[in-house]
Amino acid sequence: MLSRAAPADAYDFNIPKVVGAVAVVWQLAIVAQVVAYLHDYRQPAVMVAIWLGLLAAAAWLIPRVRAGGLTAAEAAWAIAIGVAAVALVGWERRLHGAGGPVDWSVVGSGWLLALVAVSRPPRAWICGAVLVFAAHAVFAIRILGATTLDLARLSVTAYSLVIILTVFGALRPAIAAYARLATRRAALVSQSASERAAAVAVRADQGERLALLEAEALPLLRGIADGTLAVTAREVRERCASYAGTLRRALVDRAGEAGGLLAELAPVLSSASERGTPAEVQVVGDPGSPPREVTSATVAAVDRMLRELPPHPVTLTVLADEEDVELFVTFGQSPGRFPDLTSLRLAVPAASRWYAAVEVGGTGAGCLEVRWQAGAAA
Repeated sequence: MLSRAAPADAYDFNIPKVVGAVAVVWQLAIVAQVVAYLHDYRQPAVMVAIWLGLLAAAAWLIPRVRAGGLTAAEAAWAIAIGVAAVALVGWERRLHGAGGPVDWSVVGSGWLLALVAVSRPPRAWICGAVLVFAAHAVFAIRILGATTLDLARLSVTAYSLVIILTVFGALRPAIAAYARLATRRAALVSQSASERAAAVAVRADQGERLALLEAEALPLLRGIADGTLAVTAREVRERCASYAGTLRRALVDRAGEAGGLLAELAPVLSSASERGTPAEVQVVGDPGSPPREVTSATVAAVDRMLRELPPHPVTLTVLADEEDVELFVTFGQSPGRFPDLTSLRLAVPAASRWYAAVEVGGTGAGCLEVRWQAGAAA
């Protein structure tokens, strides 16, 4: 799976700010109408309760919109709540029998319809707008009559509702893009944290090697150097041989320990270095002995990635535990194009759960990630 993380922070955060500002202004406008026309209703407390109910419904729906959009059922509930609110307001006005505007309920329900508009296809919010306006029109005509002025007010209400919902419907692609960017940003942040943890683990591993060097080998070398230990003594020779073997296992290249993986990668890394793309290799854990298909696919993925990069230093990190093995090629400049990794995945047995992906940030920095299941591979 190939993906490209995207643009600037300013774009990422403008959409939620704009929507939040519109929400605040919208609710202030609604509550102003509710307070201004409380005297037109028989039970003013019912109007306040309806407004609070619309506010609670919006608060329930907004997190779902931000999480990826409303489902069909949630959109149906939003429309039903809007229709019910308009009907209750109209019913209360009918019993009271007073004149005056009744369209604050349409505006309040329009907030729920706006959430539907940014989450669902146009047919969903169009149906909702028709139902809400129909409920409003029935009560308005029965109470206020069908005079020219009243019909003009209904037309203005319908026009306002359509304009508002059209604007929010037009925002739907932008909000969907923002959601994808936010998801990708979170993935890149998580990946960056993993890479930092890997770097810390590598430094800790190197510290252990230096501690071993200082605690074991240096005292022996100092003793030989100052003459307190005779280099010809059998015990000294045995200790030298023992420490040499220990240090060799700790300090030499881990190609053999990596089950041949790093040995297979060596020609690829050497060729990349000749092209001006040297790779610093970091290994944490033991990847074991991957099957030939896994090794071949991994080496090919790294080779294809390095060939697409412009000349600059990169870092190859291998993280292994008992269950999974992860390999990262981290680079600081954007590749010329993305390498084809899909064909490699098809060549690896499904039991290995081999996966490869390229992530590139807005600055051009990114990484190739390859992982497989060590247990299944073995």
